Amino acid sequence: MSSPTLPHPRQLVAFGPHGGAHTVAVRAGISMAVPLIVLWLTGHLDLSLYAAFGAFTALYGRNHSHLPRLRMQSLAAVMMVSAVVIGTTVGVFDAREWIVVPVVAVVAALVTIFSNAADLHPPGALFATFAVAACASVPSTPASIGLALAVASASAAFSLAVGVIGFVHPSARRRPRSTFSISFRDAIAQPGIASTIARLMIGILLAGAVPTVVGIGHPYWAMVAVVAALSGPDATARLVRAGHRILGTIIGLGLAALLFAADLPTPATIAVVVALQMTAELFIGRNYGLTMVFVTPLALCMIELAHSADGGALITDRLIETVFGAVVGIVLTLLWRPRSSAIVHP
Repeated sequence: MSSPTLPHPRQLVAFGPHGGAHTVAVRAGISMAVPLIVLWLTGHLDLSLYAAFGAFTALYGRNHSHLPRLRMQSLAAVMMVSAVVIGTTVGVFDAREWIVVPVVAVVAALVTIFSNAADLHPPGALFATFAVAACASVPSTPASIGLALAVASASAAFSLAVGVIGFVHPSARRRPRSTFSISFRDAIAQPGIASTIARLMIGILLAGAVPTVVGIGHPYWAMVAVVAALSGPDATARLVRAGHRILGTIIGLGLAALLFAADLPTPATIAVVVALQMTAELFIGRNYGLTMVFVTPLALCMIELAHSADGGALITDRLIETVFGAVVGIVLTLLWRPRSSAIVHP
């Protein structure tokens, strides 16, 4: 069994190519902005979490041409809306904080197979598990399930429309067409997939159960952190991703503290959320740590939009939960040495 190769510190600050990220950032910004503005104008910002996760549909298929991207984003829309509904359903129960941990683990396993089968980009279960865990953390009623379905579906549908609108331009139709296909047989037969899923589920169970027992607020951040930390294609990449998650979150919390101190009005907060979403998309393919600098205040501002919260408590919980989840991912990466060295995208 081979040992994971420890990353060189320079890998934490390495930058990838731009890769046309500005077009993805614009699509993501529009997809996020319009649903939030509509909810604000109609006095329903308490539903903004559902709209935000539906808008994540726009993040998929960034390098595909229009029609293949539409197919991939349609699958992503079904996935994200389902995740929102599952999470909201869990939120109905009094014991939601315990129920959500195994539910997120199962969802992560299923979405990992689904992501591999459809070769989704971005790959893995991060966004779906984030949606399930975050929506489950909010107390809900049976009526909330229908609202969650409607709002997330409408937001996802708008993202699909934004994704294909560029097809009307003649230059878009002259682009080489990318391919898109689905094969669950290949996904299940992929070398190392069982080990990948087992490691992911164990990580989620540990990262979710321990903070819940201790009583730290927002345990779902630890579960999301461990999914992110374990999402690299190999052991070295996973260690780099965990380091990025920790360092980027620490810096991002400083930015979040400044935003909370500014006590922005709602329209300005929406503008900040959209700007952070767009900035994150500009860097997600270049350096994950820098992306986390913007994703961290984005997540906290989204909570502030949906429900008034103590900014200081949010920052403290985010720091503790993220570090704990990332450390769980690091420990599992160092101790779990599968026989197969094949690259698997969890």
